[in-house]
Amino acid sequence: MTAPRAGEPGAIRARLTHLRLPLLACAALAVVGVPVAALLRGPTGAAGFAAGVALVIVSYLISSLSVAWADAVHPRMIMSVGLVTYATKIVILGVVMAAVAATGWPGLPDMGVAIIAAVVVWTGAHLTWAMRSPLPTFKARDDIE
Repeated sequence: MTAPRAGEPGAIRARLTHLRLPLLACAALAVVGVPVAALLRGPTGAAGFAAGVALVIVSYLISSLSVAWADAVHPRMIMSVGLVTYATKIVILGVVMAAVAATGWPGLPDMGVAIIAAVVVWTGAHLTWAMRSPLPTFKARDDIE
């Protein structure tokens, strides 16, 4: 069974199969990390850790959804939509993190540790998914000039 082509029903969902493993891995990180942060740094540490993991998940979900949408609408849009999404996310993230840092919130170090850990976990899980997934195959077209 092949994935729906661009513009067909289910086209976006078919392009998001890679999300399950990284989401589960980040959930496992949160299940372990939040209680550890609570033990080591109290409720503020736990909140900071949870916020960091959530921030990474939301960031990657936004990227995945926007690229899947672009690919489902018209595959030539992938690069431009991906770059605009990335640039917008980085600017917003920088502004929000600067605002949080300016408050002096004591959970910020825990949030930073969680962001680093969640990026490593997400990337590792995504890489694992990619290495285990079958590579797509394409038939050569003789009518291409």
